[in-house]
Amino acid sequence: MKKEILITVMCGLMASVSSVAKAENTAGESTGSVEASIGGSLVSGYLWRGQELGGVSIQPSASVSWKGLSLSAWGSVGFERSDVKEFDLTLGYSIKGFSVSVTDYWFDSSINNFSGNAIAGNYFHYGEKNTSHVFEAQVGYDFGFLAVNWYTNFAGNDGLNKDGERAYSSYFSVAAPFSAIGLDWKVELGATPWATTFYNGGAGGFEVSEVSLKAAKAIKITDSFELPLSAKVAWNPATEGAYFVLGIDL
Repeated sequence: MKKEILITVMCGLMASVSSVAKAENTAGESTGSVEASIGGSLVSGYLWRGQELGGVSIQPSASVSWKGLSLSAWGSVGFERSDVKEFDLTLGYSIKGFSVSVTDYWFDSSINNFSGNAIAGNYFHYGEKNTSHVFEAQVGYDFGFLAVNWYTNFAGNDGLNKDGERAYSSYFSVAAPFSAIGLDWKVELGATPWATTFYNGGAGGFEVSEVSLKAAKAIKITDSFELPLSAKVAWNPATEGAYFVLGIDL
């Protein structure tokens, strides 16, 4: 019942954002406070929180925001038939450096639920034992020179803790951006605070999941067109993995 109420609230808030955007556009106002964007990325590998989730992928995105409230959609489609397709919806609010959000992650392939039972990736299955959705809450603060974020799964297909119970899998990250030698850089450290099978194949206890360095630069192609490129090197001490990913933003 709690999950049904949560889903209903999320849908209602999403509808509210959409209605506000339509109302202001219909009224003929200039751009005003409503903003919308659409974009996408092409990446040589899908890396998420120190975990490799796919190979070469196209990742579209779209968002609408109004007075700090935002609704965004993000997806990932790999070039390989075996790659999992992902579709995420995020409802968030930010004011100055503070941000809070709820994300619905959905994966289309057959996977195991948090109890270890095989389930199909049907989108409209939300039951605890048959869903491939994961619901996550986020809270964070961006100081400008440093951004700190905490994420916790609170419903859906979560992982298990050492006792075989729902882990409420969590992840926190600290990231610092800076500019040097003509590039925009970001160094990031991410970790899981307690044991869960959701991250790193079930590594136990506190584990550092990602240590990464990302560099970005817009390459000028013509006087009116630039191609944003990024390169990221990352290590996952928990799984002893190392990755080098190239990205093109569209």
